[in-house]
Amino acid sequence: MSQLSAEDEAELQSLLKQLLKSINDKISDAPSTECAEEILLHLEETDKNFHNYEFVKYLRQYVESSLGTVVEEETKNLTRRDGQHAIGSGHDTLIHAVIQRTRDSAEYQQMMQTLKNTMTIVVESLINKFEEDQMRKEEMHREKQHNQSNSQYIDNCSDSDSSFNQSYAFIRQEQLQALAEKLDSSRPKEVRWQALQALCCAPPSDVLSCESWSSLRRNLCAALTDPGLSDNVLQFFAKIFSSSPLNVTREIYTSLAKSVESSFLSHKLSFPTASAAIDINRPEISRLLKQIRLMNDFQKEVTTFWIRHPEKYMEDIIESTFSLLSFHHEHGSASPGTEKALEPIHLLALLDIKATWFKKWMHGYYSRTVVLRLLERKYKSLIVAALQQCIHYSESCERFTNETTDPQSAEQPSTGSSPRGVYTGKELEYAFFVHSLCVLGKLLIYINGRKLFPIRVRKRKDPVNLTDLVVILINIIYQHPKPLHSDASHTDSLSPSCLAMEVLWMLCERTECAAECLYQTPVIETLLAPVIALLNGQQAKLKSPSATLTLIADVLARIANTDRGLALFLYEKNLVVAHSERQMYNTCEGLQVLRPYGLHKAVAAAWKKTSSLSERVPTPVPGAAAGTSTQDVQNMHIWEETLLDSLLNFAATPKGLLLLQQTGAINECLSYMFSRFTKKLQVSRCEKFGYGVMVTQVAATAPGVAALHSSGFVRALVVELWSVLECGSEDVGVVRPKPTPMDPIDRSCHKSFLSLVNLLSSSQSVWELMGRQPLANKSEYTLREMPTSIPDLIDRLIVVNSDAKIHSLFHYEQSHTFGLRLLSVLCCNLDSFLLLESQYNICSMLLQSQRENVTELDTDDGEFIIDNLSVERNHVLVRVSVVGGPSERMLPPRALQEGEDPYPWPMFSSYPLPPCYTLDPPKIHHNSLDSEISTFLASSKDSKNEESWMEICQRQYCKVMTSKPNILTGKVLADLLEKVVAHLSNSATDCFFSPAQYKAEEKSVKSAVLSSVEQLGIDTCLRYGSYLKLLTEDAVNDLTLLMKHIKIFLSTQRVKTASELITQQDGYPGHDWLTSTVFLIMAGDMERSLSLLLNLSSLLTSAFIWPARIHASVHIPVEVAESGIPPVYWCTAHYVEMLLKAEVPLAHSAFRMSGFTPSQMCLHWLTQCFWNYLDWTEICHYVSTCLVMGPDYQVYMCVAIFKHLQPDILQRTQSQELQVFLKEEPIQGFKVNDYLELMEGLERSYRHVVLTDMKTIRNPAE
Repeated sequence: MSQLSAEDEAELQSLLKQLLKSINDKISDAPSTECAEEILLHLEETDKNFHNYEFVKYLRQYVESSLGTVVEEETKNLTRRDGQHAIGSGHDTLIHAVIQRTRDSAEYQQMMQTLKNTMTIVVESLINKFEEDQMRKEEMHREKQHNQSNSQYIDNCSDSDSSFNQSYAFIRQEQLQALAEKLDSSRPKEVRWQALQALCCAPPSDVLSCESWSSLRRNLCAALTDPGLSDNVLQFFAKIFSSSPLNVTREIYTSLAKSVESSFLSHKLSFPTASAAIDINRPEISRLLKQIRLMNDFQKEVTTFWIRHPEKYMEDIIESTFSLLSFHHEHGSASPGTEKALEPIHLLALLDIKATWFKKWMHGYYSRTVVLRLLERKYKSLIVAALQQCIHYSESCERFTNETTDPQSAEQPSTGSSPRGVYTGKELEYAFFVHSLCVLGKLLIYINGRKLFPIRVRKRKDPVNLTDLVVILINIIYQHPKPLHSDASHTDSLSPSCLAMEVLWMLCERTECAAECLYQTPVIETLLAPVIALLNGQQAKLKSPSATLTLIADVLARIANTDRGLALFLYEKNLVVAHSERQMYNTCEGLQVLRPYGLHKAVAAAWKKTSSLSERVPTPVPGAAAGTSTQDVQNMHIWEETLLDSLLNFAATPKGLLLLQQTGAINECLSYMFSRFTKKLQVSRCEKFGYGVMVTQVAATAPGVAALHSSGFVRALVVELWSVLECGSEDVGVVRPKPTPMDPIDRSCHKSFLSLVNLLSSSQSVWELMGRQPLANKSEYTLREMPTSIPDLIDRLIVVNSDAKIHSLFHYEQSHTFGLRLLSVLCCNLDSFLLLESQYNICSMLLQSQRENVTELDTDDGEFIIDNLSVERNHVLVRVSVVGGPSERMLPPRALQEGEDPYPWPMFSSYPLPPCYTLDPPKIHHNSLDSEISTFLASSKDSKNEESWMEICQRQYCKVMTSKPNILTGKVLADLLEKVVAHLSNSATDCFFSPAQYKAEEKSVKSAVLSSVEQLGIDTCLRYGSYLKLLTEDAVNDLTLLMKHIKIFLSTQRVKTASELITQQDGYPGHDWLTSTVFLIMAGDMERSLSLLLNLSSLLTSAFIWPARIHASVHIPVEVAESGIPPVYWCTAHYVEMLLKAEVPLAHSAFRMSGFTPSQMCLHWLTQCFWNYLDWTEICHYVSTCLVMGPDYQVYMCVAIFKHLQPDILQRTQSQELQVFLKEEPIQGFKVNDYLELMEGLERSYRHVVLTDMKTIRNPAE
């Protein structure tokens, strides 16, 4: 039953009408159309009789007959294939699969299309019948009134044209017949005038329903040409337009269009020459203007209701308009020497100069389809004329280039308060140009509009294509540049440059338009020609170079702000643009191309010079002429802000942030950004996204978060959070009580929560904002006391360990839950947790709170009270106490379960933890006899060919990783790493840093002091090693000794810094997780671990997989070492973002939308060597892959992980929880060996870029 017959349509119409009558009361009571639609959408939920309606029964029967066979076949196929049982969750899965397959079937698509088409016809038919019924009722009512009334017709018409002051009297058919006869053109003018007066006072509905309406309409149109009658006819037509259905107004409009067309043909009005003018008060001109004005008003209003009527009505209106506007183009004389005629398009341009009517017609698909079809098939001459006018204007501008006066001043209609009566020929030409440009601009943004090109015009050998038109617009901008940020008045909006820029902006904003119209070599070359000329020391032929270059920069910035536009600048070999575009370097690939030019240094130098000049401007003296000084200050301030805005764009990428830090302007840039934040402006002038991405990128580094703190951004964030969490909106009257939050974090606080997560994602930011910061722990807090810093927030929301803190919170449970959720995310970063634990004893506080949350405090028999807070505390305690990857530990869920035991996970208030939170440890192979790679290592001890040995080793490694990856653990892995590192460190080509010269006395090593953070890190490592069965109970001494050796060794390799950053003082900020990893790989052998690490320190790989080794190192420039930005961020994370955009674009876009950055997660994962994110085997494979295959594999592995996580990333972005998901969840199902082939492919494509840049670590800012 895929097709519906005419009988079916009639039945559907009857059933639909019956349904509407049944629910009439519900719809009638709706306060608005939107509410009525909501009632219909939710009718099944609210109406118990829903399934009893005949309309619903009919639809159900139709669906069953159309899809019944498909459903049965799919059910059989799925049941046969999967063996599903039709019970429980399997049944639900089967139903879901059948539904999905049915929805994807061709039968379903055909059914929906048929149903849609049929229902459209049914609904339109119902609407038309309703209108006919209404008109029939009105006619019956009038006849009844006529029968009851014997009064004669009385002319009670007012002279006012307002319908509020008019009195209507009903009129009989014979009277209307008499009026029609009196309006005949053969009658005297006085008689016709009186008939018109009477007609104007009659109800329009009576006039339209009379039998003589056709002859009446003809006589009215004839009267339009009479100067004394035209106004009365227009008055009557205006009433018809405002109160009659479209089938009638269509007739009036088309008649009016034909009348105007015949008037132009009969009058043969001439277009004024350059020196002459046209007086619009001339009777014939005034009469035509009024008629076109009425048509134009109707053109702009008809779009609001013509969709409710048959398409033929709309098509008649559009075609009659186009016929009028193109009549003279088709039939007028085009021979040279003939006088140019005044045309309808000229007067329409005066009345609606920006073609509002055309924009409205093109807005809706319903009308746009008809407009474009008619333009293509019958009225292309309209587009030809518009294009010809734009070309004519552009060429006339070029002729005036060498003149001293600006012809534009004589072209634009003035906007004085007195009405205009006279327009020169130039002004009419300019109005036509503006109208034409607006029409063409609207055409360009639609596919079928662009298909009208190329267009052949007079005096041009080749047709004009899209590219030619855009070049014409750019040349118009060059001839009449006008700065964009001037005081915008009506005249400014009609300036040629503003109009052309509006069109270019529209094209930039639409991907397909930009690709066809802008991303073309001739267009870019035209835009860049003045720039390249100036760069080459040549004189650009521009009327106002500074204003023109500003407009060029604006267009280029908008082009470069899109992926395809940026690619055009970066990879089009014929374009020389590296000096000209500031919007390119806010992307990784753009910065890669611009890096050799030292742009950051040039912009920073210009900013410093401008800043110093602005300080020298003298202070205005009272009474003195201060105009020049004030203007100088304002100009300097604008120029300084522009340069800061340009510098701020560097902070959009990891490497760009390092370059920005090296300029010394990072504090000023972020203060400028914060000033825009307080004014609720976008983050920078060309950045589409909000502050999330930029703030997250900056907050990943110590100098960045310090600059954010000094700018006031962190304080503003904390205050805003406290306002929504505790204070609420005080300025809004309480109309209804605030709903009780159902989520752990209320939606009103969600944005602030994510902002804090972005800010504190990096351990660097946590150390800068909390390091050496004690908590207040006051004995009393006032209710109006607001936190203003991150330690204040920790004190009030997380460490809620006193009655004073509890009583200071208006919403204790909600606010404390917020704090515990934030703590959970913070503790995912192991270095952040170690700092919090060492300073604030977080675990002791949580255990004490659990201890106090029992049913009976004074006895040992009390049971834990299961509530929101105790569940959150239990989750955090397990998270920080158990180390392991996705298959090594079990984190208790936060949600309660249904049933008798809603929370089956055991709570605890002291150590050790219940064993259910640790899973079975992985099997680690210590026997290496059956390993091919062990055989290779044993047989190659005396190999003399150094280079070939490494190549063979890499092939063997890849072979084992592909076939038996689990072998690469335990002793096999330890032997491999030891041999590879020893081999590379003894190779002159592979030894990147100077070999380690380390000899420490036993006494000095034992006397070395480890920080509390390092001690806590050792405890964490020992717990993990014991769980993995890699360490014995006495391993604590060996690990402590190893840590002391490494601390002494690395301290000799660090620069002495005077930096005020906390992370740059007292050594490495955090625990050395690579050293701990190596210690576990070596099964607790301190000597082997120390030897491997000392050899590793001379390799390039150590700068990236061993953050503690390169921290403030003497091996990199002092200014970079003092910056506090690690190479794993400005190099590894930078290239991860660059490759992610090219290889996993959906995931890259998801990060941008979420306000989070891939670089933040890379820094997090790599700094703690993937602990808690990957299983031990995969951590070993990460280290071995980077050492054996090369340091650039660190980049490729991160890209592989993001590719693996892409489905989750896209899903979590939609639910606005991407940050929390990536931080809190382990990387489920990722195996290094599964993605080794992908990583090898990335190596072939990108090693020449990535590894080459890694080797510039000694001088990265050059």
